[in-house]
Amino acid sequence: MTARWVVDAVAPERDLEVTWKPISLFFKNEPTEDAGHYAPLLKTHKLLRVFASVQAADGNDAAFRFYWELGSRIHHDKDHEFSAEQALTSAGLDPVHASAFDDDSWDAAIRSGMDEGLALTGQDVGTPIIAFDDNAGERVALFGPVITSVPEGQDALDLWDGFMKVARVPGFWELKRTRTESPEFGERPVSADKQSDKQSDKESETGG
Repeated sequence: MTARWVVDAVAPERDLEVTWKPISLFFKNEPTEDAGHYAPLLKTHKLLRVFASVQAADGNDAAFRFYWELGSRIHHDKDHEFSAEQALTSAGLDPVHASAFDDDSWDAAIRSGMDEGLALTGQDVGTPIIAFDDNAGERVALFGPVITSVPEGQDALDLWDGFMKVARVPGFWELKRTRTESPEFGERPVSADKQSDKQSDKESETGG
């Protein structure tokens, strides 16, 4: 939900360039094999290996397309049985990257991406983490925001601007209230390649 907020509502209005980094809840939570969430966390961890392979070979935009396809399948289609090859093909990417699924040599890249974010926030967080440079050029980050629906229009921008402001304040650590509702995922998002086409059209219109 946070990614949809940033990509759909904020990035076009705040001229953001988003760099995507992995975080593995399998590594973070270290579930035992008898835990009910062991299997799904292991699968998403292995899909992060594929993400790392795509990003290393084809860059940030390609990695985003793969991530967007994964999120759409899991959260909108309620499909947890798809293969890495199917997701890669649907995202317009080379299915050869599926070989990374069972290749633990990609775990180093995942840990590196995680460590970069957790070095800024500390260990007592999960996902999402958003990092950016503050007014002095120093890298800062916060866990969150955790949202159950994507705000629209000015609400979306107010949330972003507020997030940026509090993240810049030295000594600020946490805001929280008890969550009383589940995420409302809404319609399946536009695929990442069509999202890029839509943004290009908008830029063309703006440029006249």
